[in-house]
Amino acid sequence: MTTPIITIDGPSASGKGTIAAIVAHRLGFHYLDSGSLYRLLALHTRQQSIAWDDETRVAAAAISLPAKFIDGHSWLNGKEVSATIRAEHIGNGASQIAALPAVRAALLQRQRDFCAEPGLVTDGRDMGSIVFPMALLKIFLTASQEERAERRYKQLINKGESANLPQIKLDIINRDVRDATRSIAPLRHESDALLLDTTQLNVDQAVEKILMWFQEKQAS
Repeated sequence: MTTPIITIDGPSASGKGTIAAIVAHRLGFHYLDSGSLYRLLALHTRQQSIAWDDETRVAAAAISLPAKFIDGHSWLNGKEVSATIRAEHIGNGASQIAALPAVRAALLQRQRDFCAEPGLVTDGRDMGSIVFPMALLKIFLTASQEERAERRYKQLINKGESANLPQIKLDIINRDVRDATRSIAPLRHESDALLLDTTQLNVDQAVEKILMWFQEKQAS
């Protein structure tokens, strides 16, 4: 694979989406928010009254998912739904359906199709391990559960939404367990991925660290 790819994997609310989007912008690369595909599928199946644990029907919906990404915005059935898919219950649904083997298989090639010149930055939970195993630079980005809960809480409050910090932390703990123990493509720190703990770092510091690592990889 000659097209440079940077994968940023990590747990929920670790900041990987924000950081990956900025890195892509700084490099002029394409950007794939893999989590949005699963969130779009969770929203779509909810709208179609398909249970999130119905693997056969969810996988079938994934194959024909009417989703697009335009200028950083997510579209479903011709409607812009970027804010809608960020709701907590949709995120939890995305995590549930992402644990279904048939669903992951249905979305695998769709994710790989995002790879194009001059390069790609992608974030998710199995980007470096499964989707783009030959990526030039693989990052495992994380932060403490307390810090991630605090960030999610502030994000919701700043949007004017109600939020309960203890419940958010509990949701994060449960999602970490679910993501790490699922039977297919579990979330884990692969040996060839560089660890970046952002508990004590701001977004700009994390971005600069990744750009430095990318330059080093290109030079080696």
